[in-house]
Amino acid sequence: MSSVSDLQTHMGYWLRMVSNAVSQEFASKLSEEGVTVAEWALMRSLYGADPMTPSNLADQMGMTRGAITKLADRLMVKGLVARKAHEEDGRAHYLFLTDDGRARLPKLASLADQNDAAFFGVLDGPEMATLDRLLKLLVERHGLSDMPVD
Repeated sequence: MSSVSDLQTHMGYWLRMVSNAVSQEFASKLSEEGVTVAEWALMRSLYGADPMTPSNLADQMGMTRGAITKLADRLMVKGLVARKAHEEDGRAHYLFLTDDGRARLPKLASLADQNDAAFFGVLDGPEMATLDRLLKLLVERHGLSDMPVD
C-alpha cells in the first residue's frame, strides 16, 4: 500500500495558509470601505494612468474582458470609475477613475500597506528580503503574470 503524505508536508499548504490569512484580513478592511479586493486592484491599475480600454486593462491584470466589464460596472455604480467613448471608434470606450475614486485610492493603498505591515512585521529585515526574493523568483520561474485578485 502506498503512503499518503500529510497536508502539512506540502509547501502549498503553508503558502495557502499565509495567503488566506493576509487576503481575508485585507478583504475585510476593504469591505469596510465598500470595495472588494478585485475592485481595489482595478482601481489601483487605473490610478495615475491615462484612461484605458477594458481590453488593455484585462491584459494588464491578466483577467478576461468580461470580468473587467463586471468590475467596472460595479465601480461605476459606486461612483468610483467612469466610462467615456473612444473618439474615433464609437463602439470602443475607455475606463478611468472618477474624482471620488482618485480621492479614495490613497486611503485604500494605506490599508494595503497597513495589512502587510501587520502581517509581515513579525519578520526582521533579512527575513523579509529573503521571502520577497523567493516569492518573486517563483513568480518569474513559473511565468506567472495574472494579478491575484481572489
